[in-house]
Parts: sequence; structure tokens; C-alpha cells
Amino acid sequence: MNIFYRPQYQSEATLFINQLKEKTPGMQDRQREGRALLWDKPLNREAQDEFKAARVAQQPYVYQTTPKE
Repeated sequence: MNIFYRPQYQSEATLFINQLKEKTPGMQDRQREGRALLWDKPLNREAQDEFKAARVAQQPYVYQTTPKE
């Protein structure tokens, strides 16, 4: 058996989150709605391909200016 095995241990953060979930039952649903609003978006594959094709190679040193010839 591992000497660090502690099945009954829960951190303070875990205890706080569990208490918060008990106090506000609709919180997880609101979190999912907020995530869907900002992050869970369908990808436009054609636009992604165009973005990749239009990418310009970066200079080895970003802040160095190119000399005018």
C-alpha cells in the first residue's frame, strides 16, 4: 500500500466547492450556459483553412526591423 494514500482526505478547496454546490443547486447549469455562450462554438472549417493559408512567417527576432533595400 502506498504511504501517501489518503482516501478520506479532501482539500479545503474541494470542501468549499462541494458546499457551494449544495447551497446553489442551479449553479452548474448556469456555468454550462455561460460556457456555451463564450466557448462552445461550431468551427467553420473553410475559414480555418483560409486563416492557415494566410499566415505569414515570423522573423527569428520579432522586434528586429527589416532593412529597406
